[in-house]
Amino acid sequence: MIRLVRAEWTKLFTTKVWLGLLLGSVVMVAAFAIFFTAFAGDDESGLPAVGTPLYEDLILSTAANANILFLILGIIGMTQEYRHRTATPTFLTSPRRGQVVIAKLIAYALAAAAFALVVVIVNYVVVAIHAGARGAAPSLDGDNLATLATSLVALVIYAVIGVGLGALLRNQVGAIVGGLVYLFVVEPIIRSVRATAGAYKWMPGGGLEALTATFEGPDLLEAWQGGLLLLGYGLLAAFLGTLLAVRRDVV
Repeated sequence: MIRLVRAEWTKLFTTKVWLGLLLGSVVMVAAFAIFFTAFAGDDESGLPAVGTPLYEDLILSTAANANILFLILGIIGMTQEYRHRTATPTFLTSPRRGQVVIAKLIAYALAAAAFALVVVIVNYVVVAIHAGARGAAPSLDGDNLATLATSLVALVIYAVIGVGLGALLRNQVGAIVGGLVYLFVVEPIIRSVRATAGAYKWMPGGGLEALTATFEGPDLLEAWQGGLLLLGYGLLAAFLGTLLAVRRDVV
């Protein structure tokens, strides 16, 4: 298993895809933190003022906004085997396909944890500088550290979901487009329609918002419940992806 995990890291770091996704995540989170802080406390924006507990909860959870790029990281990690037609030699080298998928899940979860740590640190540094310039930099107390930690965990889970989704669909473009449509079209529609809004809290987006304290969804779960729900989706995607990878023919 260790050999397979190392092989996955070699595949990941011999290309520049990981660097592009990491830089994209950093830029996205930093930009969001800057704009949020710039308009914090403005009457027209409705955003909480800098220095308030709600502001710190919201701004320190913005790292979770990079979830789509971590989802893509996991998708690419799995689907590149099919896109570049290396799945056959990979599975021949390790005939137990389940071990290959599990190795990918472990490798990309660990890589995502390292990337998420960078994103979380950048998020805090940008906020500390910008909010500090406005006279109220958030401290690294227990509550704020917990908020940062939940964002990190959420990003890792989305990478795991990405690996599972890639194993389910196998087509890289289809999986990425499907993930984007779901996150930016399907979930927002379900959340905004009164008849379906109640179901939103049981979806991955609802679990993410509950876990990271973004308070955007209607009637969200408790933070720990949202975390368990999101983890459940990650494990379900991993299980189904592993099951199908074992049973399907390689093409």
